[in-house]
Amino acid sequence: MKRLLPPMLLAALVLGGCGAREALAPPTGQAMPPAPYGATATPTADDLLGPPDQTRPARSDDLIQSSEKRRTDKFDLPPN
Repeated sequence: MKRLLPPMLLAALVLGGCGAREALAPPTGQAMPPAPYGATATPTADDLLGPPDQTRPARSDDLIQSSEKRRTDKFDLPPN
């Protein structure tokens, strides 16, 4: 295990330093992808990286109060 630790540590340091530090841009000579079907404009990188609306649903205001009576349940039968 002692012989394996230095190469693993070196690999972790090398791979840890390879992150991009510049803004994302298409390759030279290439255009951005076309707008999705039905979209009015091509989304930017920030738009694509943001969470979609379904991950943050709106709160429903029709909460059931504990003082309201429950509706009848025809499957609520006593045990045999």
